[in-house]
Amino acid sequence: MSADPKALYQEVILDHNRKPRNYGELDNPSHHAEGVNPLCGDHIHLALDIKDYTISRIAFHGESCAICKASASMMTAAVKGKRTDAAETLIHEFVDMATGRVAAEDSPQIGRLAVFSGISALPMRVKCAILPWHTLQAAFRSEASTSTEAAADPMHAPLGDA
Repeated sequence: MSADPKALYQEVILDHNRKPRNYGELDNPSHHAEGVNPLCGDHIHLALDIKDYTISRIAFHGESCAICKASASMMTAAVKGKRTDAAETLIHEFVDMATGRVAAEDSPQIGRLAVFSGISALPMRVKCAILPWHTLQAAFRSEASTSTEAAADPMHAPLGDA
């Protein structure tokens, strides 16, 4: 008997919201960016160290809703220790899954992040879930900030290549 996907989603979101992984600040990060979702009020800061194309340290902090915080927590856990090219692939797979462009089962790297697969049915919450991922990509590009509004709106603008 399989678990109810909605119940699993809620359990995972609540767990990562209450006990976010990699929450805090990093001293002297090699890369950092700020992400803002003005509509929801999410505002996160992401910092990471990249050594030999590998994410050696990563942390986030800020004020955000439970979905954004859980997504950031799961994202940092998923990319820590990965090469940047693998993290870029995961960024694209997560955004495509969260926006409903691709099913979770068609995204080989998604794994546990599949709990967010139903978020595409809630367009206002999609921006909350993918803000950390856009912020990670901004950090990779040495961009100071990113937003979920206007040209950066992930529901209307395709995620660019690095």
